[in-house]
Amino acid sequence: MGIDAEESAPLPGDLLDLVALPAERDLVERLGAQSDAVPWDRLLFSCKEAVYKVWFPLAQRMLGFDGARIDIDPGGAFSARFLVPPPQAAGTPVPRLTGRWLHRDGLILTAIALPLSVSESPVRATHTRAPSRALFGTENR
Repeated sequence: MGIDAEESAPLPGDLLDLVALPAERDLVERLGAQSDAVPWDRLLFSCKEAVYKVWFPLAQRMLGFDGARIDIDPGGAFSARFLVPPPQAAGTPVPRLTGRWLHRDGLILTAIALPLSVSESPVRATHTRAPSRALFGTENR
């Protein structure tokens, strides 16, 4: 499971250029043009942090910011597609992760949980269900 929490504020300086792929910067720009209610650059960063927290226990190696491409759905979901050889869980490659995000009360929260069938491996997950709607409701402010 990968969980991240960030303050609801734009990333400082030119940090976006350091952490985002060109397609991700375009995505942040498009989402920002649709709504300025969410600091999309910080949300992207939080998604990448949640991905890393799932990646490392499985892969046992570093993942750079350019190792996975994030897609964000304004409705509260996101996905990550690995651009490097994917990690394995229970002997099965995990080329893509999906998660949920929430923007509320001055925080951005992101979470990814591997499905039970994938998380039954030597690196045992402590939580095997997707985040509940109580934690990640459909309302994003």
